[in-house]
Amino acid sequence: MNPTAVPTDWYTASEEAELAEFGIVHGLGITGKGEPGGPVHLESIEILVGVAGPLVDLAGQSGAPLAMPPMEGRWWVEDDRPPFDVPRAEWSWQLFLRLPDDLPAPLFDLAREAARRSNPAAARVQLVAFTEGHCVQALHVGPYADEPRTLAKLDELMSARGLLPNGLHHEICLSDFSETDPSKIRTILRQPVCAG
Repeated sequence: MNPTAVPTDWYTASEEAELAEFGIVHGLGITGKGEPGGPVHLESIEILVGVAGPLVDLAGQSGAPLAMPPMEGRWWVEDDRPPFDVPRAEWSWQLFLRLPDDLPAPLFDLAREAARRSNPAAARVQLVAFTEGHCVQALHVGPYADEPRTLAKLDELMSARGLLPNGLHHEICLSDFSETDPSKIRTILRQPVCAG
């Protein structure tokens, strides 16, 4: 399978469904189960950012400046039903903040230990790596509740190319969570695929 488009930027996608390919990425991860935007999900975001903050500070002090990366989420259901038929409270997820590949690992240990002093749950944050390989993706502009219209574009491209899902549904939140205008929310929706 040879994608016709291979974006060079992890954080770039067209509003039209497109094919892409990505190699291995590294970052901070925390897993959980529960409704998106629900208490467990929001608490886990706070825990993850609570480790990332000290990591950004430590990286800067070590001469390797690091900006806070966009929040990402990979989703799955442990059920044979289609995901949207499963109650959202039963969805599983891994929240992810991508880090540069050459960031020294000891900085992560120091950052997590610093975060644990004020929140012992910081121990849940791990260094993780994954490879998505061949994907379909599109930029969704608008409220999260309207994502099904963009997901339909991905399904249409998959069907036209004879592709099947081959990994976890992935969302990259390019907009700040404090954005109050739903029309300005930008989210990359990405689905790893394989030939059918």
